[in-house]
Amino acid sequence: MAVLVIADHDGSALRDTTHKTVTAAGQVGGDVDILVVGQGAQSVADAAAKIAGVRKVLLAEGAGLGKALAEAVEATVLPLADGYDAVLAPATTDGKNYAPRIAAKLDVAPISDIVEVVAPDTFVRPIYAGNALETIQTSDAKKVITVRSTAFAAAGEGGSASVETVAGGEAPKTTFVGEEMVKSDRPELGAAKIVVSGGRALGSAEEFHAVMDPLADKLGAAVGASRAAVDAGYAPNDYQVGQTGKVVAPQLYIAIGISGAIQHLAGMKDSKVIVAINKDPDAPIFQVADYGLVADYKTAVPELMAALG
Repeated sequence: MAVLVIADHDGSALRDTTHKTVTAAGQVGGDVDILVVGQGAQSVADAAAKIAGVRKVLLAEGAGLGKALAEAVEATVLPLADGYDAVLAPATTDGKNYAPRIAAKLDVAPISDIVEVVAPDTFVRPIYAGNALETIQTSDAKKVITVRSTAFAAAGEGGSASVETVAGGEAPKTTFVGEEMVKSDRPELGAAKIVVSGGRALGSAEEFHAVMDPLADKLGAAVGASRAAVDAGYAPNDYQVGQTGKVVAPQLYIAIGISGAIQHLAGMKDSKVIVAINKDPDAPIFQVADYGLVADYKTAVPELMAALG
């Protein structure tokens, strides 16, 4: 049995989600290979080769592969699929884009967002905004799976896998037009060890940034937001944490002025330590918080900043 992991990277650096997907792949069983799809991604392939438990790294490069277009990734994976029993990818925006297409081309049912591997053909995934877990068993000969990386520990370093070059696919009917990216000196939200999130209670975009940004800078944290805050225009879409945003599981999650709607809890309840600041003692966020402070953020946050020094 062999498993192919599609690497998650930014073109120059391998993301931690790849290490966690390798852990899931090892639990599926068999030899684990990593496919790096990109342009000028030799450094990514070299980093992937150092992950413990990886047999070999396949590097597919080409002018049309730099932006991970679903059609191009699918065209790269399909010729390799005969050699693998399962194809795994992190449940990122890219993974959710190309995995269903690969599954359709292989005529199998995609298995999305797994949080546990019970057996090589049996997996656990969340449903109903994370309020329930379902166990599914597949009879497909090949499996195409996306992995909720926050549910798995990262594979270690120390590997010495070989790197092989394979042919890259093309997307003849699709052209990359452009992208708008928010650049920040802060950690990436999905991979940050500390996340501070603000909710609708902050009242305005100006207040949101005036409160959240200094605190995040003090803690070396990423900034998140509830859907209500994003919908109100207080924060950009890429800050959103929740069922329809990003799923995070940092070491420390600080929720400020967030009530704790189901939609938001689905995206952060796996955080190691959850701190909630809300003046409503009945806010649902306190049901999942490890530490709760019933207070107005206008008082609590300055006190926290002062204590941090």
